[in-house]
Amino acid sequence: MRMSRLFSQTLREAPADSEIVSHQLLVRAGFIRQLGAGIFSYLPLAHRSLARIMSIMREEINAIDGQEISMPVVQPADIWKETGRWQQIGSEMGRFKDKSDHDMILAMTHEEVVADLARGLIRSYRQLPALVYQLQTKWRDDPRPRAGLIRVREFTMLDSYSLDTDWEGLDKQYQAHYQAYFRIYERCGLPTVAVLADTGMMGGKMAHEYMYLTPIGEDSLLFCDACGYSANRQVAKTQKPKPAAEAMLPIEKVATPECSSIADLAAFLKVPASKTAKAVFFTADVQNEFGSIKQEFIFCVVRGDMEVNETKISNLIKAKELRPATDEEIVRTGAVPGYASPVGLKKVRVIVDELIPLSANLVSGANEKGYHLLNVNFGRDFEAAEVADITSAGEGDACEKCGKPYRLSRGVEVGNIFKLGTRYTDALGCTFTDENGESHPIIMGSYGIGVGRLLACVAEEHHDEKGLIWPASIAPFPVHIVVLPGKSMDVTPVVEDLERSLRQAGIEALVDDRPDSAGVKFNDADLIGLPLRVTVSERALKNGGLELKLRSGGESWIVPVDEAVAVIMKTISGLN
Repeated sequence: MRMSRLFSQTLREAPADSEIVSHQLLVRAGFIRQLGAGIFSYLPLAHRSLARIMSIMREEINAIDGQEISMPVVQPADIWKETGRWQQIGSEMGRFKDKSDHDMILAMTHEEVVADLARGLIRSYRQLPALVYQLQTKWRDDPRPRAGLIRVREFTMLDSYSLDTDWEGLDKQYQAHYQAYFRIYERCGLPTVAVLADTGMMGGKMAHEYMYLTPIGEDSLLFCDACGYSANRQVAKTQKPKPAAEAMLPIEKVATPECSSIADLAAFLKVPASKTAKAVFFTADVQNEFGSIKQEFIFCVVRGDMEVNETKISNLIKAKELRPATDEEIVRTGAVPGYASPVGLKKVRVIVDELIPLSANLVSGANEKGYHLLNVNFGRDFEAAEVADITSAGEGDACEKCGKPYRLSRGVEVGNIFKLGTRYTDALGCTFTDENGESHPIIMGSYGIGVGRLLACVAEEHHDEKGLIWPASIAPFPVHIVVLPGKSMDVTPVVEDLERSLRQAGIEALVDDRPDSAGVKFNDADLIGLPLRVTVSERALKNGGLELKLRSGGESWIVPVDEAVAVIMKTISGLN
């Protein structure tokens, strides 16, 4: 491929809206261009790298008996209504109507379609187990696209789906994917860890997320170095220390001027934050028993030294959408922002953390600006609709399994796997007949990797101050030939012979034949980041051959022209 004809352009400066290194470098190196918020075009260099990533994915999923298929990106809403997710999923689902006024969606995942295929194709236990997968475009209308390819709305995903007769079969396919995904990431040059995760809109019995650990990640992860337990903070639990028993004291109203935060309140009253009750408010869209959606105000109470976990709240109440309540919404319930209390409120859904009933004589708001209540006790002074674990575990908290302190890290989710069970097959009547002629629901698993996000994370992991440094396994080209025309020597025949010989050896090269200076070409070579740079110049030829240099570092070296192809092949084969 000649750079003079490459449908791309390098940039000296990063775009103003780029937030992280991978976004900056992928745009500057001419890999991607943004069309709209969270919507990108992949130019030839990116397309080639994505193709290599997808080839690795195919090899690894084929190796665990996967069969590649292709399913529609546009789906009728009927099957989503059968499973209930049409009502359960919020505004991130792309909904529209066709010309016949039928509800349709843009696919965000394909559990319904696979279950629909299975109910039409699977009859007997002899047809199971099965594993199908695809590499296909998805759409999720994320309200906060950011960080280039890390958080987008349109994306390509590897999604595979296992079908089994029993849970033991699902366990085997789940474990096979667990290992296959690690092999995919390793071959792409991306270090990852797997952590327990929330099943979210997918449902099911268990989920793991594959995380690339990096400060740019939006996910907070907890690790126990003592026993090896790891989980996304969304689902992690901790061994909460039980407070000492106390006799209930009479409730008392006290003035607390300018104490609208827990820190200010604790300092003013000279009490630890653990002796205060923190009020946190949400507005939720919740589906009722008749299938319609109603908006509900949620009043959460946790100890002042803890944080409310939105994921746990959302799962507890089965919210379609959950957002922080506005001050106006809080006031309408009779509460006062900054001084709110469940005491005395009526017709409000109160949810308290499991420690609140065990914590006597807490300081709570008085629902009056500038005042709090001392010695508030659950059961005597207020009740709750639900008592549950609704707090987030954090750095230093006791591990759920062994009690040792957690370590907190941040990460980007690059894949996930789910044990769905019969969540979808029950809803769609997807069954098989066993050897005794009895009917049973098919057991499903679901597994996914975002291809573009994986590319971005590799770029985030492999770069320096000059540009990208692609692992050989997914580089768009293994070799970057930089042509520097001589003043007294025509290097063109050498370039053409080298390019032809490499092609015959099965090696494609990117040839910089542009009429630019050596400095521009070397800078662009470093920016694009192909594994091996080969410079063809009058100076190198006079010094004995061609100049080779690895993008990953080290000194350049001269190789005789007649040995160049063999040396290039050997060098590339030794790269990861």
